[in-house]
Amino acid sequence: MSAHPVHRPAVPAGEHAQLTATGIRLVRGARTVLEDLDLTITPTTRLGVVGENGRGKSSLLAVLSGALLPDAGTVRRTGTLAVVDQELPVPPEGTVGHLLDLELTAEHTAVAQVEAAARALAAQEPGAADGYAHALTVAQALDAWDADRRVDLALQALHAVTDRSRVLGTLSVGQRYRVRLACLLGTVHDLLLLDEPTNHLDAAGLAHLGAALRGFRGGVVLVSHDRRLLGQVVDTVLDLDPSRDGRPRWYGGGVAGWRAGRAAERSRWIHDHREQQAEHARLTGNLDRARSRLVDGWRPDKGTGKHTRATRAPGLVRSVHRRQEDLERHCVDVPEPPLVLSVPELPVLSEVELVRAEGVAVRDRSARSVDVVLQSGARLVVRGPNGAGKSTLLQVLSGELVPDTGRRTAAPGVRIGHLPQEGLRHGDRTAQTVYEQELVRLVLAGRLTEHEVVPLAALGLLAARDGERPLAELSAGQRRRLELAVVLASRPHVLLLDEPTNHLSIALVDELTEALEATAAAVVLTTHDRQLLRDTRNWPRLVL
Repeated sequence: MSAHPVHRPAVPAGEHAQLTATGIRLVRGARTVLEDLDLTITPTTRLGVVGENGRGKSSLLAVLSGALLPDAGTVRRTGTLAVVDQELPVPPEGTVGHLLDLELTAEHTAVAQVEAAARALAAQEPGAADGYAHALTVAQALDAWDADRRVDLALQALHAVTDRSRVLGTLSVGQRYRVRLACLLGTVHDLLLLDEPTNHLDAAGLAHLGAALRGFRGGVVLVSHDRRLLGQVVDTVLDLDPSRDGRPRWYGGGVAGWRAGRAAERSRWIHDHREQQAEHARLTGNLDRARSRLVDGWRPDKGTGKHTRATRAPGLVRSVHRRQEDLERHCVDVPEPPLVLSVPELPVLSEVELVRAEGVAVRDRSARSVDVVLQSGARLVVRGPNGAGKSTLLQVLSGELVPDTGRRTAAPGVRIGHLPQEGLRHGDRTAQTVYEQELVRLVLAGRLTEHEVVPLAALGLLAARDGERPLAELSAGQRRRLELAVVLASRPHVLLLDEPTNHLSIALVDELTEALEATAAAVVLTTHDRQLLRDTRNWPRLVL
C-alpha cells in the first residue's frame, strides 16, 4: 500500500523570483485590449498600471496571475505570487476563520512539517536530518511562526472583522475585502498583484496599506486610481490609455515622471495632428481651386476664341492631376489625439450671496445643523465620515431637499449645478440624446440662453463615437463623464460636486482639479480622494 505524498507548500524564491510576460495579446469580442505587451517583474519592481476603465488593467493582472489565458504570448513565473482582488476563494456560507485558515495554509503546513520532521529526527529515522533541514528552510522562508500574528495586526489596522465565527455571507463587500487584504498583507510572497486595493478602506486602512506596500520585500504591481498611493509606492508606470502608435507607454520616475512624460507626448501628438490637418486642408483647397479654374477655363470670357480655350485646357487638366496626386500622397497618419477637458466659462454674480444656509439639518440624515454662505469664487471642502450628512448638505444647498430645521435661500436667477454620487440610470437613450434633452429643458425653462449652449464634443469629456452609444453600453467612467458634461454645460454660478473623482481617470481628475482652481463659480465638493484633498488643502474645510 503506497503512502500518500507529502504536501509541500510553495517556497518563496527570494531574489531569484521573477515573472516574465512576452508578446501578450488579449482580445475581447471585436476589441483588442492588449497587444504585443512585454514586461518583467522582479523582487525590486514597483510598477503602477493606469488607464481609463475598460483599458485592460484588471485583465492584465489576470493574465499575469494565470487566472486568464492570453490569446497570444507566454507568461513564466518563478516564486510565489499573491493577487489582491475582489474575489474570495471561500463560498459565502464559509466563515472568517475558514478564509484565514485557507490563506494561511502554506504557513500552517510548514510549521506542522517542521514539528513532524523534529519527531522523526528524535526517533533517528533514516533521512530525518535532511527532512528536518528542508522543512526548517521552508518555514523560515515563509516566516511561518509569526504569520498569524502579522495577519491579526493587519486585520486590526484595516478595521476588518476579527471574529472567526462570522459567516462571510453576512459581511458587506467592503468587510470581506478587508479580511482578504489583511491575509495577503500578513503572509510572505515574492510578488504581489493588487487590483484597486484602496476600495472600501478608510483613512487608517489607507495609511496602513501604503506603509505595508512600501515595506514589502518583493515585487509589486499596483492597479489603482488612487494618485496618492501610486505616488507613495511605484517608481515605474505602465499607461494603457490610447497612444499615438496604439502601444502601451512606459514611464520612469514614478507618478511625477509619468505626468510629465504623458503631458509632453500629448502636446506633441496634438501639435502634429493639427499640422497634418492644416496641410491636408491646404492641399484640398489647392485641388478645389484647380478644379474651379478648369471649369472656368472651359467657359472663357465672351469673345475668346476656340483656339485659346483649347490651348489652355491641357495645362488646367495637368494642374488638377498634380493637385490630386499631392493630396493622395499626403497621408494623415497621426490619429485623433485624446480628449482634453475644456470647461466652459462659468458666470459670475458679483457682490451677491448666491446661496445661504442657516442652521440647516435633515432629520435622520445629518449629524448637526450647518451654516454655509456662498459667493462667486467661494471654495469649500465638506468632510466627515460616511453617514455624517455630506451628500445631504449638498442636496439642501442645491434646493433639491428642504431641511427639517433652519432655512436655505438663493439669489434670484442663480444657477446651481449638482453632481451627485448616484448618477444616470442605464437606458436606451444615447449619451448625445441625454445631453441635448437636458440642455433643451434648461433653455425652455429660461435657465440657459441659446448662445450659452456648447456641443458635447466641445467639452472634451466624451468621444463622438461614445456619444452615439446607449447609456447601457457605456462604462461607469463614461457615464460619469456624461454626468459631469451635463452639469458643466448648464453654466452654473454654484458647482456642487459629490465625490467627483469616482470612476474618472487620473489624467481627467488632474484636468478637473486645475479647472476648479481657475473657475469664477463657487465650488463646494466632498471627496475621499487623498490627492484631491491635498491639492485643495488651501480651501476652507467644513467638517461634519
